[in-house]
Amino acid sequence: MERETQFIGQSAAFQDAVERASLAASLDRPVLVIGERGTGKELIAERLHRLSTRWDRPYVIMNCAAMPETLIESELFGHEAGAFTGATRTRAGRFEEADGGTLFLDELATMSMGAQERLLRAVEYGEVTRVGSSRPIRVDVRIVAATNEHLPALVEDNRFRADLLDRLSFEVITLPPLRAREGDIEVLATYFGQRMAAVIGWDEWPGFGPRALAAMEGHDWPGNVRELRNVIERAIYRWADPEKPVDALSFDPFASPWQPVVRKPAAQAVAPATPASPAAPSTPPSGPVSDLRAAVDGYEKQILSDTMARCRFNQKVAAEALGLSYDQIRHALKKHGLNQ
Repeated sequence: MERETQFIGQSAAFQDAVERASLAASLDRPVLVIGERGTGKELIAERLHRLSTRWDRPYVIMNCAAMPETLIESELFGHEAGAFTGATRTRAGRFEEADGGTLFLDELATMSMGAQERLLRAVEYGEVTRVGSSRPIRVDVRIVAATNEHLPALVEDNRFRADLLDRLSFEVITLPPLRAREGDIEVLATYFGQRMAAVIGWDEWPGFGPRALAAMEGHDWPGNVRELRNVIERAIYRWADPEKPVDALSFDPFASPWQPVVRKPAAQAVAPATPASPAAPSTPPSGPVSDLRAAVDGYEKQILSDTMARCRFNQKVAAEALGLSYDQIRHALKKHGLNQ
């Protein structure tokens, strides 16, 4: 595998998924890859192709979500000249391009019911018919499809064809989210950190400090490995002293005291406050102040204490309520002795 498509991880959940992909690769059968965004579905699909007997044949990728419904059938199956307005010449579809190889259909769940019906025929009979033609074309294509949706639930809601799901689900590989991959966060962070350090010309890799490691383990990583890579690479290039361990992470690149104010509709402006409301929970002390720094620190501590209680001591929710990053609120709680 190329360097950009390496599989980094030592957790049992992750290794089981990779092993299942390796086992299924040699079988000329359809495979569904399921997982949250950023879990590596594209890498698993490529592995299924590279380890198959079709490794030296075409590997064609199509993102179903990026195609308008009116064009998806033309993209998949091709079209004849004059089949519709703008079709000035005959064009082969993705199935024909992938003949003899593998066709990876990303974001499968976004495909329309009409396109699903034609896809079913192509998978079932190994034939495609270009838009505007009545002559079927034989193709030999292995289908690998990916989605972040639970397809059986979509079948129950009549948003996905049950017969197509049956045809594509010979093997289903479900990738674990990063938060379920025990021990892999630090391994991946070190890998991305070392690569970024080399890119910006650091002589040695200093590693991560305890505060950064704790923040990594405490984060939910909704964007999984893709989010982790962005956070780590951003932290490396912002770190001023390459001789000291990197000990500051920024999870939200949009966090800023000068970020644009979101204008809410008038109907929502009077909505009751929720636990994530950014309004201050207390009023500042009245009367003369003899020590400004002590007064400000006291007010800050009171705000933090009240907000944590109001958010049931959930640091992530409290951070959102106060407009802080997860790292910032952890630092503030530690400063005031409230992180027990």
